Amino acid sequence: MLALVMLINRAGSMVLPFLGVYMTDNLKFSIENTGIVLSFFGIGSVIGSWLGGFITDRIGEYRVQYLSLLLSVPLFCLIPLFKTEVGVATIILLQSIVSDSFRPANSVAITKYAKPDKITRAFSLNRMAVNLGFSIGPALGGILSAISYEFLFFSNAFAALSAGILYIVFFRKRNQLAKLKAKKVKEVIEIKKESSPYRDGKFLVYCFFCMLFSICFFQLFSTLTIFYKDTAHLSQQNIGYILGYSGFLVVLLEMGLVQIAEKYFSLAATMLLGTFICGFAYAMLAFDYSILTLVVSMSLLCVGEIWALPFMSTITALRSGTNNKGSYMGLNGISFSIAFIVTPYLGTLIAEKLGFTILWIGTGILATIIAVAFYFIVPWMIKDKKGIVEN
Repeated sequence: MLALVMLINRAGSMVLPFLGVYMTDNLKFSIENTGIVLSFFGIGSVIGSWLGGFITDRIGEYRVQYLSLLLSVPLFCLIPLFKTEVGVATIILLQSIVSDSFRPANSVAITKYAKPDKITRAFSLNRMAVNLGFSIGPALGGILSAISYEFLFFSNAFAALSAGILYIVFFRKRNQLAKLKAKKVKEVIEIKKESSPYRDGKFLVYCFFCMLFSICFFQLFSTLTIFYKDTAHLSQQNIGYILGYSGFLVVLLEMGLVQIAEKYFSLAATMLLGTFICGFAYAMLAFDYSILTLVVSMSLLCVGEIWALPFMSTITALRSGTNNKGSYMGLNGISFSIAFIVTPYLGTLIAEKLGFTILWIGTGILATIIAVAFYFIVPWMIKDKKGIVEN
């Protein structure tokens, strides 16, 4: 049901991939100013990830999730009313804070309901829902944006409202039962006070490289769509189709590839492969952008994503304690959110000043360095695949 809620929410995920195109095509912002405005989504994401993790450990993941979903509805509807750089940046900042407070709470809910030996598969199931929704949303978004960009925002609002109502209906009683069970446990077990992730040096190093990986990968939502439009000369519908294809491909491959990784690779080797493949997928765009190359590049990006993102969440869950999972998930979420600040501005700046060729080659080189770093950092932080945390 968590995955179904996520599916409905992400089926309306038409806004983010098209924000850059919306601002350059409809609002006539420059590419550089578009990158700056998109960075405010990242700032809001940082604040939302921290806030979501902070309040999840205090009021529980149930309240945080339904409040995030319901409060995001009016904010999505307000976006098309703003036409200036300052106005769009402000509403995107507010919407991002509210929407991204959902993520750490959702991750805590997954660890709450999943069996310990199936955490990675649980995260993968949730990501399958995200990607299935993402395969529907942008494809539909490409069609709707050709008619009117306002349809994107209202559709996203409707999806968030539907997800919020479904979540409340299904999890309200289950959350009450879980609270009663936890209360009984507290009566017989003294809860050990656990340290803050912000004082966990090894985890901070890990999050830093997660941030660098995200800067490379999340060009999917900003620079890549502009490249498709301006350099590869794809129509908005075709941009939506190729993004939809990526989500559909992840849905088809994720569970199988995750099981292969769990069976044959260590966590460190999986992170090495996933990160390197993502970098290679971007680097190949520097040499050719025919439709075949675009599809192959996106296919490789999907494989790399599968062998990186769900395992990042698993590693975070293994490193955290029993009562500070929200804070750990929130801090790891911040590392992704910072990328949303840096990536749009840095990517568009490099593309405008140096060209997309330099951008894609640089992305490939940086991703290779990050891949090697993960290979050594993960064993340094945890002892083995079972997730026994080092003292």
